[in-house]
Amino acid sequence: MKTDSDLDLTGDPNVVVWRERRLEAAGFAGSIAGALAADCSFDLHRLINLVESGCPPELAVRILAPLENESLPC
Repeated sequence: MKTDSDLDLTGDPNVVVWRERRLEAAGFAGSIAGALAADCSFDLHRLINLVESGCPPELAVRILAPLENESLPC
């Protein structure tokens, strides 16, 4: 029997849509939310936590940007 941790959601468009909606609800502009939603190298929860703590979305993205410029598709 598979558990939630056994599920491979990589490439699932529903995951990207869900991530984008969460980012937009937190205050990210649509274009930024769309790009971040498709890039799983960004930790969604940490981005949202920074913004909810008063950090501007653009700065939150810079703070949490991966050191290497490699994206990790969702």
